[in-house]
Amino acid sequence: MKIENQPNFVILTDEKDNISDFATFIESQVPSKYKGQNVILNLLQYDSLDLGELLLFLKVSNLHRKTKQSFVIVNDAISIDEIPYEMIVVPTLEEAGDIIEMEEIERDLGF
Repeated sequence: MKIENQPNFVILTDEKDNISDFATFIESQVPSKYKGQNVILNLLQYDSLDLGELLLFLKVSNLHRKTKQSFVIVNDAISIDEIPYEMIVVPTLEEAGDIIEMEEIERDLGF
């Protein structure tokens, strides 16, 4: 896994090209190693991602967001109409950073 630290978030990218293994690994790592940090999951390399594969990240997304931290997935292969409302999936890393900034402002305002 490639880890890129930014001032307001960390970007995690799979380096092995196995979505199932990466999802299992992320589920074990994010709650402990990235607690208190906003997380961007870079899945741009998966250009044929389907809903079943995306849902592998639903549990960790929900758990991380309950701690009042952002969890944003970046992928442009899946249709926006297929994405469950409780997940945040955007097509670019720039948009993921923007989402995190907006969520930080909302949290600061008490929403």
